[in-house]
Amino acid sequence: MSANEWWWHQPLRIIQPNMQVKDTARIDPERLAKQLKEMCANTVVFNVGGIYAWYRSEVPFHHVNEFLPDQGDLLQEMIECFHREGLRFVARYDFSKADDFVYQHRPEWFVRSKDGEPEIIGAKRPGNWSLLMSTCINTGYRNEALAVPVLRETLNQYDIDGVFFNNPGTIPCLCGNCQDKYQELYGYPMPEDRSELDRTWGSICLRDNMELLNGTIKEIRKEVPVLGYYNLFHESLEDRKAGSDLLCTEPQNVLSRGYRHIPEFWKPALSIKLGRGKALAAPPLGIVHSCPGMDWRHTGMPPAEYAFWLAQIPAYGGQIWHSLTGIPDTITDKRILRTVKAHNSREEKLAEEMHEAEALAETALLWHSGRSVGGWADGLVSRQIPFDILPQEEAGLVTLKRYRTVIVPELYPIGQRELSSWRAYVEQGGNLMVEGRLSSGPFRKELADLLGIEPAMTVSEHLTASYLRFEGTANPLQKGMEDTQLIPHRGHVVYCKPSPDAHVLATLVPPFSPLESVGAPPERASLSVPRTDIPLVVRHEKGLGSVLFLTFSLSELIDEFKLGEHYQLLDNLIDLSNRGERLLRVAPNAGLQATIYRNRNGFLLHFVNGTGRRPLAQPVPLHHLEVRLPLSLTGGIAEVNGLLENGKLPFTTDGAELRFTVPQVQVWEAVKITCGHKEPEQAR
Repeated sequence: MSANEWWWHQPLRIIQPNMQVKDTARIDPERLAKQLKEMCANTVVFNVGGIYAWYRSEVPFHHVNEFLPDQGDLLQEMIECFHREGLRFVARYDFSKADDFVYQHRPEWFVRSKDGEPEIIGAKRPGNWSLLMSTCINTGYRNEALAVPVLRETLNQYDIDGVFFNNPGTIPCLCGNCQDKYQELYGYPMPEDRSELDRTWGSICLRDNMELLNGTIKEIRKEVPVLGYYNLFHESLEDRKAGSDLLCTEPQNVLSRGYRHIPEFWKPALSIKLGRGKALAAPPLGIVHSCPGMDWRHTGMPPAEYAFWLAQIPAYGGQIWHSLTGIPDTITDKRILRTVKAHNSREEKLAEEMHEAEALAETALLWHSGRSVGGWADGLVSRQIPFDILPQEEAGLVTLKRYRTVIVPELYPIGQRELSSWRAYVEQGGNLMVEGRLSSGPFRKELADLLGIEPAMTVSEHLTASYLRFEGTANPLQKGMEDTQLIPHRGHVVYCKPSPDAHVLATLVPPFSPLESVGAPPERASLSVPRTDIPLVVRHEKGLGSVLFLTFSLSELIDEFKLGEHYQLLDNLIDLSNRGERLLRVAPNAGLQATIYRNRNGFLLHFVNGTGRRPLAQPVPLHHLEVRLPLSLTGGIAEVNGLLENGKLPFTTDGAELRFTVPQVQVWEAVKITCGHKEPEQAR
């Protein structure tokens, strides 16, 4: 079978029923297969081995599920029933833990604390359960002694289509194997404090383990893919790719932590964006749990919140993977089943349109693990600005030149490679936006020359009760805020002096009062210094391009306060940097997300509606969304259709732009733009 014929290169809709061992007797393989097919799944992830073997394993210390039926082979029956319904079977293994019986026989396989104690999971769990203990990624259990024999046994015995390793990451451990490996890798003893471990340690260990396991699988059956995890932050995607054929991520919507800790609305979007940039042969998979937190895993997320979270996966170019607790017959919250089926039916409608579609973006956000990237992501998503995220290892000149604007977030690590690439990018016509405090080390002078400032820079204290002032008339940054000269500012400022060839667009109004006295009394609230020449936004034309230097952290303001003025400022900065040209314009809506793709027939736009206070109790429909695209992108237009909610849409062109209105978006709409030369209809 050639690579381009492999089943997992086609669009996937995965359902994973996480089975509870005590409910094993309730599994009716034929009924389950039909139920999952009716929910529009085409692939199933199901328990096979690791903590529990769901078959009669003969590998020593592989714990066989004691609730398996005495007669027959349940796993074989399930695989046969799934295949009869046209469903692919992905085997789920979890080698991250084993029970205390294994520990008693092979204590050297387990994670150790600095005191030499094993890590026990769920010691206070009620009921008659054995203890579970964390296994070390650098010992036999997760490698040649148990995991490899289990893979050989199952792949030779069962018609498995794919493999997924649950919880495959490196658990901090101070066992002898880890200490020896660390010393060999880095040349010094392993620190006891996990925060002092080299940041590459966990990734290297995971890579070594996954390469061994994937190699074992390919040795037996080369066509079987491995589905491997990646995370949004603190990640080396190169290491994650090394032992995987298909990447997956898990943007959990953990509502059980409480309202003050509700996950950012863009978490699925950014997770998929990151993985899509590093996708292998197929788009990344987004695992969405049906529950509002694992402590409430026997109930479902509010359906409106659930639907909003799910819709972001395909809208940002990913493939859906539903994670459920139990099977349809054991799930008591039937809202889950209705939501999953409704979502999958929509994905099924769009499968061909999205297959091999190219995501379009003219803005790139350089990615690192700092807080600032979250604020930029929030702002760009909230203003419906298509963008890509670029990990540092990918942000060379060749890649940067694909984008009209590149954003450098605060505290992004800057070295000679970055400076050389940025300088060439700008001189050749690119537009760079650099934010806040800089990690430039010995390259300060070169960086200052690029930014259009003098090399002397000083970082202020954390300012409060301060403001940004728009300078001059017809200031492009003031668009939409013409009736105010000041907008709120807080945080650090890089004090600097602009070069003679630079232009200052905004300045600092310093604090008028310490924070404890800003409100008392109002008679003393006048601005002591209403205007300074301390720049907050500097524009520097260089070569064919330009640089915008924000001496403050706009991302922090957006992340912390979410004020309309800061979102509008971001929008205006993008417009200025792009010289007024935009790939997509949508009348701004705070809860709306928008993405655009080019496919074989034209273009596909996704609109995801998250309007309202989260967690969303019910959809808040958006009406009459005005959409504009440049005709230089789309060319002649034959038809515009809302594929999920609205049907055929009238459109107009004026020689420069395509314009149409989407009457309503409940949760998710996908608009297909078919290219051709049909005369536009009059919009109504």
